[in-house]
Amino acid sequence: MFRHPVVIRITHWVNAVCLLVLVMSGLQIFNAHPALYWGSVSTFDTPLMAMSSTEADPPKGVTTVFGHGFDTTGWLGSPIPVRKNMTYLRYAPDVEKPDPDEQKTIDGIINGMTQQSQTVEAREHHAVRASHAKSSACVTGELTIAAGLPPELAQGLFATPGTHPVAVRFAQGPGETLGDRVSTHRGMSIKVFDVPGEKLPGHAVDTQDFVLATGTTFPSGTAAGFLRDGTVIGKSTGLPEGVKSAVSSTMRNLNRALHAFGTESALADFFGHPYSHPLADSYFSQAPVRYGDYVAKLGVVPATESQRALSEWRLDPHQDEDGFRHATVAFFRDHEVVFELRAQIWADADSQPIEDASVDWPVSISPYRTVATLRLPRQDAYGADRVRYFDEVMTFRPAHSLAAHRPLGSVMRARLRVYQALSDFRHSKNGVASEDTASIDHVPA
Repeated sequence: MFRHPVVIRITHWVNAVCLLVLVMSGLQIFNAHPALYWGSVSTFDTPLMAMSSTEADPPKGVTTVFGHGFDTTGWLGSPIPVRKNMTYLRYAPDVEKPDPDEQKTIDGIINGMTQQSQTVEAREHHAVRASHAKSSACVTGELTIAAGLPPELAQGLFATPGTHPVAVRFAQGPGETLGDRVSTHRGMSIKVFDVPGEKLPGHAVDTQDFVLATGTTFPSGTAAGFLRDGTVIGKSTGLPEGVKSAVSSTMRNLNRALHAFGTESALADFFGHPYSHPLADSYFSQAPVRYGDYVAKLGVVPATESQRALSEWRLDPHQDEDGFRHATVAFFRDHEVVFELRAQIWADADSQPIEDASVDWPVSISPYRTVATLRLPRQDAYGADRVRYFDEVMTFRPAHSLAAHRPLGSVMRARLRVYQALSDFRHSKNGVASEDTASIDHVPA
């Protein structure tokens, strides 16, 4: 006679088989190609079943079983079904809640970053941008506003379909000229021309700037956090480049380890971004802006197959310390570059705070939705005259904005003053007059 009923015995054997499968699937990691460990690839096998999502707008959930894919949007693979009749929150002046000591905090940021710029200027014998100093590409193109947008998206600049000339600067994150082995966050600044409408005080020309960076959040979160973290960065400015490279490498490896557990650190990415291709990255406002009658965060996402094919590209910085620039320039020589500009409309005050830019707004509540297409044609992306104009003369600032796209929140209010002060320092030290470029015709061909 058996000690246990048949049902229990069968259940035990099923559990044993499941446990064996789980253990063996975990042990597959030891058979992986070494490229998995150094981050050149992210997968090493073809699973019998997988849950994933597409890069469609909005994303779609896909469950794959024995090689056959099924659309399971909303319940497997992607929690973002297309939501109908979404109620979005309206902009009002009181959505911002400045701290009482905020202006004093911003003064501290300006003083600290000016000292940092002085240290770099003394070493390099030239004043550079306090952030995103080393450009990778300086290009021109067009931004086409989509027709037929729903009312909540057809706001401000995006209310009227049409095409605007643009100037775009891609750059590495540090406020000093470092080799690419120090791979930190990246920047993408867009200046849109021929933009009529009420501007912010002090902005007198018909342009709209969008200053973007990799990562959907700004890790410091607030002006106070900006001052705290900026103080640490300022103290490290004088350290040898090898130390900065070691920190960047440590942060990059930390995020690789975290990815194994399905998470990541925005701060680690800020200091240790992967050696990825700049034109395969997405870029974000990180903090919110007014979006006409609403509020939004903005992002740009690569939109061509040739750009998406760069997703596994990795720089070997030991072979080329200016490799990001060389790779970007080479790509522009042979390909058109296209990004979709997307808006994430504010929908929930609790989970999508205005004042804390370190909080990632859940896309399950409000996804990024395409409002325009940025097209950058094949061109010489690093011509000497144009680079000199972009790097030495032209300015990109959050304050160069329509009133309808006023930057919002603690970090953005700091940026309104900080960018101006640091630009004044840089141009004064270099003996070059700054220019709030009014027309694409002013940009060297």
